[in-house]
Amino acid sequence: RFTPAPVQERLSCMARRNSIYVVANIGDKKLCNSSDPSCPSDGRYQYNTNVVFDPEGKLVARYHKYNLFIPETQFDYPKEPEAVTFETPFGKFGIFTCFDILFYEPAVVLVSKLQVDTVLFPTAWMNVLPFLTAVEFHSAWAMGMGVNLLAANTHYTKMSMTGSGIYAPDGARTYYYNMKTEDGHLLIAELDSHPRLSPASSPDVKWNSHASSVERFSLNDREFEGIIFHDEFTFTEITKPEGNRTVCQKDLCCHLSYKMAGKREDEVYVLGAFDGLHVVEGQYYLQICTLLKCKSTDLKTCGQPVETAQTEFEMFSLSGTFGTNYVFPEVLYSGVQLAPGEFEVLNDGRLVSKTRPTKPVVTVTLFGRWYEKD
Repeated sequence: RFTPAPVQERLSCMARRNSIYVVANIGDKKLCNSSDPSCPSDGRYQYNTNVVFDPEGKLVARYHKYNLFIPETQFDYPKEPEAVTFETPFGKFGIFTCFDILFYEPAVVLVSKLQVDTVLFPTAWMNVLPFLTAVEFHSAWAMGMGVNLLAANTHYTKMSMTGSGIYAPDGARTYYYNMKTEDGHLLIAELDSHPRLSPASSPDVKWNSHASSVERFSLNDREFEGIIFHDEFTFTEITKPEGNRTVCQKDLCCHLSYKMAGKREDEVYVLGAFDGLHVVEGQYYLQICTLLKCKSTDLKTCGQPVETAQTEFEMFSLSGTFGTNYVFPEVLYSGVQLAPGEFEVLNDGRLVSKTRPTKPVVTVTLFGRWYEKD
């Protein structure tokens, strides 16, 4: 009934011998003919595919990637997005791949409509600071969506690909980021199988509640423009060791309250806002509020990638007048380190430090996706 499939046979046996679920990203080809007007000239479709085998070795799920990244010219788009789920003794699982995580279908559909508990996420993710490093964004997505996310990234430092993790709605349970060597790492962690039923599960956040209720903290501050990953942000410099600042772009106003342990002369931080359509390497509408460290004291470097910092903060509180309910909270410390357990999102939409941050801050960001405006 099937043609020989040695790779799938090996994956099936691996699952059965060890009584585990096995997930793998492979290529899949589907034959077609002239009766299908979309059939490629070589008579077959090729898909970027995830397969899942259960502990008995049975194929229980197969997913064809819907949102292909620009270089994936060897693959075809499936005709319709697939929302693929499967049931396990420890919850309902969904699956998608890499670039899919930035879009509504199938990622948000799996969580919001199909109510999965955990998402499996094979990826070949190229890290882009300050907002789209793998461990940073994937942990933020799990927190923003209120689900577990198991992310397995390719480890290929020449392409800036590193960063896998096991992420829960309350933060990263474990993760691995290593740009120094090509060594991989096995990650193991314990998760709530039904995170929505957990006592720690937070009610729905009203992302613009606080920000819409406060007056603008600061007026007539010297604002300037800067580029982050091809998008033009509006920035205002953080000039004092503590205080309250506001910066706006279009309909988005970002409010920051903060206190530094000390203001360093050799490091500059800015508060930034972006409200617009990102159009490079994909098209998607963003609303972003960010506190970030500039690459140098030259304000023209604000928004360029930064991995390290020395400025320590005693507290921070960031909020924005978001027009979307899909906002992903990011806190990145010096050395591209996450801050699990050290920050939280309040029901009124404020991203706040729970305790004094234990490491210098690179960025504190609310990364909003407004899917309807894509």
